[in-house]
Amino acid sequence: MTDIKSADGTDAALAHAGDADALPAALVIGDDGHARPRWAATDPLMREYYDTEWGMPVRDEQGLFERLSLEAFQSGLSWAIVLRKRPAFREAFAGFDPEVVAGFGDADVERLLGDASIIRNRMKIEATLQNARATLALREQGGLADTLWSFRPETTPVPLHQSEVPSSSPESVAMAKALRKLGFRFVGPVTAFALMEVVGIIDTHIVGSHRRGSSGVWP
Repeated sequence: MTDIKSADGTDAALAHAGDADALPAALVIGDDGHARPRWAATDPLMREYYDTEWGMPVRDEQGLFERLSLEAFQSGLSWAIVLRKRPAFREAFAGFDPEVVAGFGDADVERLLGDASIIRNRMKIEATLQNARATLALREQGGLADTLWSFRPETTPVPLHQSEVPSSSPESVAMAKALRKLGFRFVGPVTAFALMEVVGIIDTHIVGSHRRGSSGVWP
């Protein structure tokens, strides 16, 4: 086993991917020899998403608006469902261009409610339109990227087991409160925390995963 230094200065044991007995139970070694959490170990789509996208830094407005929107649609559902529907979501919401989505009206809401290829939830659809408008308004205050990344904590979680990955944090609570004040909807502390995970603001990869520390944001 190799010792690495965690982001908060504590020593954490990093199991070698070739030593299955040393890995935390939350990790599985794939046929490529890489260790991944169980949720990303079997489904090819989830595995590709985990290996190439989840936790990597996103700093552009459109990319952040898309992920904010998808996290809101995921609320109460499996992320795998949203991920499989993402191409349809992108088509239905004009590639998540906030300027276009901000211009959607009642007819677009009805169109989206009739689109079986996406998640048809009126509250979430209307929230996405409102969040696009809030995103445009936020440009006068530095923009969506600066706002979201301002909530990056001083340290990131260092989970050895999936049960040690929190579902919210003081920063996600503060982010959700700030976003609601700025006119955003359907963004609670849990959704905000999930957003922070996916765009690299925090790193919640299980210690021993081949993706731990891959974002370049955290050591």
